[in-house]
Order: sequence, then C-alpha cells, then structure tokens
Amino acid sequence: MEKLWKEEQKDGFRLIRNEGGKCLGLSDGSRVKLITVDGLAFKDFLGTGELAPYEDWRLDARERAEDLAARLPIEDIAGLMLYSAHQRIPADGMNGPFSATYGGKSFEESQAEPWELTDQQKKFLTEDKVRHVLITELKDTETAVKWNNRLQALAENTGFGIPANNSSDPRHGADSGAEYKGITGEPISKWANGIGLTASFNPQEVLEFGKIASREYRALGIATALSPQIDLSTEPRWMRFADTFGEHTRLAVEMTKAYCDGFQTTEGSADGWGEESVNTMVKHFPGGGPCEGGRDAHYAYGKYAVYPGGNFEEHLRPFSEGAFALEGGTQSASAVMPYYTISYGQDKENGENVGNSFSRYLIGNLLREQLEYDGVVCTDWGITHNTGKTEEEFAGKCWGVEELTIEERHLKALEAGVDQFGGNNDIKPVLEAYRMGCEKYGEEAMRKRFERSAVRLLKNIFRTGLFENPYLELQKSLDTVGNPEFVKKGFDSQLHSVVLLKNRNQALPLKEKVKVYIPDRHIRPYRNFISILTDDSVVTPSGKKAASKWFEVVETAEEADAAICFIESPISVGYSPEDRSAGGNGYLPVTLQYRPYMAKKAREESLAGGDPLEDFTNRSYFGKTNTAANEEDLDLVIRTKEQMKGKPVIVSVTVKNPLVFRDLEPYADAILVEFGVSPDAVLEVITGKYEPMGLLPLQMPADMDTVEEQDEDRAFDMRVYIDSEGHAYDFAYGMNYSGVISDERTKEYGRK
Repeated sequence: MEKLWKEEQKDGFRLIRNEGGKCLGLSDGSRVKLITVDGLAFKDFLGTGELAPYEDWRLDARERAEDLAARLPIEDIAGLMLYSAHQRIPADGMNGPFSATYGGKSFEESQAEPWELTDQQKKFLTEDKVRHVLITELKDTETAVKWNNRLQALAENTGFGIPANNSSDPRHGADSGAEYKGITGEPISKWANGIGLTASFNPQEVLEFGKIASREYRALGIATALSPQIDLSTEPRWMRFADTFGEHTRLAVEMTKAYCDGFQTTEGSADGWGEESVNTMVKHFPGGGPCEGGRDAHYAYGKYAVYPGGNFEEHLRPFSEGAFALEGGTQSASAVMPYYTISYGQDKENGENVGNSFSRYLIGNLLREQLEYDGVVCTDWGITHNTGKTEEEFAGKCWGVEELTIEERHLKALEAGVDQFGGNNDIKPVLEAYRMGCEKYGEEAMRKRFERSAVRLLKNIFRTGLFENPYLELQKSLDTVGNPEFVKKGFDSQLHSVVLLKNRNQALPLKEKVKVYIPDRHIRPYRNFISILTDDSVVTPSGKKAASKWFEVVETAEEADAAICFIESPISVGYSPEDRSAGGNGYLPVTLQYRPYMAKKAREESLAGGDPLEDFTNRSYFGKTNTAANEEDLDLVIRTKEQMKGKPVIVSVTVKNPLVFRDLEPYADAILVEFGVSPDAVLEVITGKYEPMGLLPLQMPADMDTVEEQDEDRAFDMRVYIDSEGHAYDFAYGMNYSGVISDERTKEYGRK
C-alpha cells in the first residue's frame, strides 16, 4: 500500500502534503485538516493511506483520466462538458449578459472584495458542476490570484474535487478592444497580434511569445488559451482577418507550430507537459476565412463559408500540418474549436449544410477519423442557444439547426463528435441530451460516449498539473505578470510588426522636438461587434498624447513642421436593417475603400443562402452602395495635406483589413501601417529610434473590383496597388529608411 502523505516541519507545524504537492495541510494525528487559502478553509478528511489511480501523480495523464472518468456520475461528466460564459472579475458596473450579483446585490452595493466569487459562479461550480471557466476582465494581478484560489478551493470541496481549468481569449495584444479580448488591469506584457506577429516573418519570435505568455497566463490562474486563430485569411473583407496569421499557408503552419509549442511546453518535461504548460485551443476548424462576401458568422447574415476556388483542403493545412504536428513533446494542440460557419456544400457523406460543430462529416469523419484528432473539440460560444429575431441581432448561432430544440442541438453536436459546449453554464440540456441518447442508442453506449469526452477533458487538467496544485502564490504572480523583461520583448515585437510603405523624399524619420500637428478624427455611427449602433463620435487619437514625449504637439497645421494623421482601415458592415425595412434583402457590400462604393462586379446570385428569417435565398448585393463609417479619415488626410502647404504629412494606418490605398496614398508623404500596436511603437519608428523592418503579411488591393473578382477561399488572387513611387503593395513588401527591404525573409516566404 502506497503511503499517501509525507511530512515536514515548517514554522513550528507538521506540514502535510502528498508527494505530488496537492492538498497542503496540518496534521493532528489520524485526521488531516487542510490549511486555509485566503481565508477559505478546506474540509477535514480522513487520510486512508490509499491512492486511487487518478490521484497518483506518477501515472500518465490518460491513465488517470480514464480511471476518474469511469468513476464519475453522468452529472459530473456533463459539468465537464460545459464551458462558462464570459466572466468579468469583478463583475462591476454593468447590466446585461455578463452581469452578476454578490449575495443578491450588485458588486457596488455588496461592498464585496473584487476577488470574491459571484452568486452565479458559486452556482455553476457546485450545482452545474462547471470546471471550465472563461475569464475576460481582471482588475489586477492580486485580484486574479485571490479569485483563482477561492474558485479552486470551492472546486476542491465539491464532488470529486476536480480543479477548474480557467481560460482566456487572447489578452496580450496592445489593442485589446476587439471581440472579447481582455481589456484588463493586470500589467501583462503587450505583443503584436496575430497578423502583426506575421509581419515580422519570424516564427522564432512567436515561439518566444508563447513561452512568455504561458508563464504569465499560469501566474493569473489560466491554464487554457482560446487561441491561436489559425484560419487562412483568404477573404480580405472578413472582420477577424487581423487575428489570423494571414493567407500564406506555409508561414501560417510555422507560426501555428511555434505558438502552440511555446504555450504548451514545460521545459525539461519528458512529454512536454507540466505546471508551466497552457493548453491551446486552435480555431476555427475547418477554417473560418472563406466567408461569403466577407460577412462574419457571428450573425445570421454571415453564416455561410464558400469555396468557389475549390480550395477546402488548403484551409485544413494549418491544422493537419501545424497544430496537429507540433515539433515539441506535446505533439498536438490539446483542443480545437470549430467555427460558427456552415461550410457550404462540403459534406461529402450526408449532404448536410449545418454549422460545423453539428456536422457529423466535418467533426466525426474528417477531424476524428481522417485527421485522427483525439483532443477536445469545443464548440464556439452560444451555438446551442436560440437565434435572435433579426438577421443582425447578436444572439444564439445555431446555424442550420434552428428548428431543433436546445436539447436536440446538444445531442446533434455530441453525435457529430463534439466534447464541450462553449458559453453554456447550464447542465440541464446536456443531461436531457444524455437521456435522449440513451433512448436512441442505449444507456451503455451513451455512457461510453460521455466517458470518451470526459477522458479528453480530464487529460488537459491532469497534464497541466492542476490536480496537484491549482493554487497561486501572490508574490510569485506579481513578479511574473508584467515582468520588465517580458514587457520589453513584447514591445520589441510591436516594433518589428510596423511596416513602412512609402517614404517620399525621406520624409521619415522626423527629428525629435519638431512641431507636429495631429488632427482629430470623425466617425459616423455603425453597428459594432455586438451589433449595437455606435454614437457619432469625434476621436482624439491616442498617439496625440503619446507624441508629446517626442515632439512639441501644436493645435494648427500652420504652426507645425510636420503632421501625423492617425487613422484606421475602412469600417464597414455588410448588412443593413434599414435596407431590409425598405424592401431590399438587407445585404450590402463590405467595402475596403473610404469613398462610397457601388458593387458593379459583385455576383448577381450569391453562392449560398437560406435562413428561417428570410423568404429568399439570394444574398447578392449587386449594384448596391455602401460607404465606410470612417470615410472622413480620407478627408482628414486630404485636408491636412492642403493645410500643410508642402510640409510633410505622415499617415499611420491601423490595419484591420486590407484596404484600397488609391484615394489616400497620393496625399501622404510617408505611410506606416500597423496592426493594433501601441502609439509609442509607431512613434519610435517615426522618430527613427527604431528603423522599420516589418513586411506586409497581406496584399493591398488595387481597387474594389479585384476584391469582388477574387475567390473567398483562394490566397493571393488580387491585383495589388502600385503607388506613386512605383512600389507594389504586395505580400512581403516593406521599406526601411534605406529603401525597399530585400532579405532572407522575402526570399524564404515570397510567393514567386
């Protein structure tokens, strides 16, 4: 019989722990009473001296997971299959889908500490058995540590004591406002984002990012990253373009490997896994990039992915050759998230056009059998929820199975091969799906089906060391998160991602302390990520305040020596409720130019269509017009050029999608593009403190006609813009202060 406890003397007490490090406690003889964690006491329990296989840290993760899965009641397995909705810590100052209470009161009324658990968190942890929690906003590192320890203490004292596997969407970006990325208080290092990392053309930098980011994640109690986003971004109008590694397949494959290896690997571990590892959940299978017309599948109007170029298999390569074929010991990304989209016409077995997570062909046949993937498959958030009342409403995304009940959708996803349901805290529909499955397949078969998922889910908890010690030490976390070395390397990555496109008459670098004019911007209302109409707004660029460190910032062009216009790529939405109300089909072109655009080259018949809210199937926007909400960014540059009367005008463009430079470029003496970095990074390039080295990780189209004529699923099939200096804004183009860059990166990854 294995002795369970080892003892040591510390601070006058007999300190008890198992050899794996779990369950710190104080011995009083035959009983062990666990010490408190931030004031929360554990339960007493009897030390029997016996180890169940799942408790034995010396066994491999699969053996432990199989043992525990066989012991768990169906309710506990159903809880493992849940992935919580987004958790703000603390849940203060807001109403809506992510609001919460503390003792029945709002956070402000309750006077709770920011690290206390909400009523809702206590419920889903104890009643719904949730063990996978998605974190968004964190007040600071101390809050993260103390909240994590409270959560883990409650988990350890519930059921089988399975610890929580906390996760996060990407939170290391300098511009973290898009989607649900954490706008947080913890001083985490800030790096270039997906497409910005690609602009360095350096997978080794991505590997280093993964190693550093994983240490910061674990110091915050995060053991799973809902990243990287490895979709090939072959459709330039897609709103999630900037989060990808681009459309160059081999480069995306290498970036994917580096990212996953960096996050998942614990140095010195035999199989790569350990207490420094962070599970990666690669997304979005089988590739969300080729959305028709650039419309995104977060909304009913964007539910279809299309393949007019016949390149479905190409979009699988970042998964099959990248995420599932890692160089490090962990071998494969531990989890996969399918996208919301219906991969139209790609089901070769059943002919179904349903959301990817509901597709038995895509998940069961292709991912599980052909690609032999045995990690966790987790749905994107909210796919089992009911849809909204209109095509643009931000609600449930059960594309293709709208007629099924919520419980039937859960069963259909389980039948496809899914293990976990993103954004669902409620155990009841999973248990009902189990009951229906028992009626359909028999209880023995359904129990085995649930256990298969439980093993996959538990493996990711065991191999990251959470069963041995899920708790954090505050000082260690404070020393890790935002470590100065990490912050510097992150900022360096931002510098590496800035691309110089134009530098007429050596307008850059600007000398420090010169007088600089930085105009404000005006943006008209548009529907934002959650489809809410924004206010008409005047925006003072963040670069204006930052520039005072380098220059004398003046208020008029007349008194300036140079001007810097901070703008962004065109903001455009491809659907209009107003058009639908007026008798149209609602569909508009997503435009990549600032001026009004009429879609004369668009398809007259859409490739895909059909929706319960529509009595038509043609989603074409042929002949219709749309205008960028920030059209006045172009007016700002033109007006500034006139006001400067020959003095240099520098334009810095935050690029979220490729854009048509035709109307803009002639009015700029120098053009920098960046992909969501801090203004300080841009200004260091402008002043010459750092010489630009970034290369375009994308094509800049010559006009909107070439955008309409390209295939959503095909890479590098646009005519590119050629500027007044004769430079083609093509993939791998960039300048430094000596001219056009030509180095090993352009040779290795050039398309020709």
